[in-house]
Amino acid sequence: MTSTPRQAEARIGPIGALLCRLAFLAICLPGPALFVAGLTVEPPPSTKDFWGLLAGDAFMTVVGVGFGVLGLRLVARSRRDARHLSAAGVAATAEILSVADRVDGEDPGLTLRLRISGPGFAAFEADVNRPVDPALAPGATLPATVVPADRLFSIP
Repeated sequence: MTSTPRQAEARIGPIGALLCRLAFLAICLPGPALFVAGLTVEPPPSTKDFWGLLAGDAFMTVVGVGFGVLGLRLVARSRRDARHLSAAGVAATAEILSVADRVDGEDPGLTLRLRISGPGFAAFEADVNRPVDPALAPGATLPATVVPADRLFSIP
């Protein structure tokens, strides 16, 4: 059974990955730090204030750690995809089968239906989102890199 084609996450270089990890770590830390500070404050606040601080700190911890962990996982996945494509990727060609307009809030673009083919794997179709470009028309070809084993692909 073949896996579903998956476009690689946007490539992040080592400096960008380090900066992203530091930023996501900074998102994670304020909640737990405020939580500990709220529990150890001297003199202790009134009972009403204590529970309000505790609830706010708990909320910040859950939200901050959630977003931080999500961001750290996205960076790790991007780096893993880049390494996997470098190690096992083969050159391929992506033929544009169809082009459709895509409106994503304030970020308009195109959704391309591609047929990706190359040596060592059966051709497959996939949808990708790209910025608006007049050169992207049905019949045009784009370079691609594909990992045949799991159909991970990248369109530069």
